[in-house]
Amino acid sequence: MKPKGGDPFLDRFAAPGLGETLKEALLGFRRPLACVQVEVTSRCPGRCRYCPRTVLRDAWRGGDLDRETFGRLWPLLRRSQRVHLQGWGEPLLHPEFFTFAALARRAGCQVSTTTCGLHLDGNLARRIVESGIDVVAFSLAGSDAAAHEAARCGVDFERVLAAVETLQAERRKRQAVHLEIHFAYLLLYSALDSVAGLPALMERLGVHAAVVSTLDFLPDASLAAEAIRPGEEEKIARAADVLSRAAASARARGLAFDYALPVCEIRSAPCRERVDRTVFVAADGTLSPCVYRNIPADALAERRLVFGKIPAEEPVAIWEKESFRRFRERLAAGDPDPVCRICPKRFGNASGGG
Repeated sequence: MKPKGGDPFLDRFAAPGLGETLKEALLGFRRPLACVQVEVTSRCPGRCRYCPRTVLRDAWRGGDLDRETFGRLWPLLRRSQRVHLQGWGEPLLHPEFFTFAALARRAGCQVSTTTCGLHLDGNLARRIVESGIDVVAFSLAGSDAAAHEAARCGVDFERVLAAVETLQAERRKRQAVHLEIHFAYLLLYSALDSVAGLPALMERLGVHAAVVSTLDFLPDASLAAEAIRPGEEEKIARAADVLSRAAASARARGLAFDYALPVCEIRSAPCRERVDRTVFVAADGTLSPCVYRNIPADALAERRLVFGKIPAEEPVAIWEKESFRRFRERLAAGDPDPVCRICPKRFGNASGGG
């Protein structure tokens, strides 16, 4: 039944009925898609030196997803367990962010986002808690100001921590046990030692979990030294030592700490982006396998892989296209197209956490 007297846009969509809700909750029915990642905007105030938006700023296409296009995603959302509202931009810049979150929740999805934290104040913290979003991840590139700010220009380290504290205070005030606060931590090799301080920072701020990733896409060859690539034995060994000790420290504090590293022996493995059960929707309404195959810059047109665009096409029809299905099958079989063939995310990886 549609609620009365609410947002007319949201009122156009009927939430799952009681029977379907019970089927999912009690019988363990699994929706076919694990996650729909939606880039609500490709605009961002940061100037992170590793980001293609910074490196290719003169050719970058910044823009917002309009709510009518997001509404056309409804059939796809109804098939997904989670909606992650973030792509190459800062999602909290979008004036319709909470409308999108509400529609995803109405579709029966869990909802998460990743933010730089620059715009998060008390009002936004209250709205996040009230929205039912279950995970908010804050981006970091160091556990101290020197390491973080060297990589994330324009994103003040203390401002990020203040944003975490603001959201944490609102969460505790409202006893919002549904909401978890995470760190999305990018490990640059020059700041490898800084990750050792991450568990203590998490404990201090009450952050529930950290996911540590490496620099998998290089928008410029000059960044190669910051990456940890398959076959780089010395880098991998050193990073594995530092990360395993950090993970042990986090576990001792009762915190979740996950990371993934490529292995020294280069061999094929399932893609860590899980493209068999996920799809990326860009701010222009195009659908791609993942965020790395739909970067809004003409200089990277050769790696862009788009299977359709809404509202011109229905999103479920795009997902079920023969070409999209064949792409997923080839990737699973270890015979992907040339761009995916060399992507670090599809090589065997050594991971750890707790």
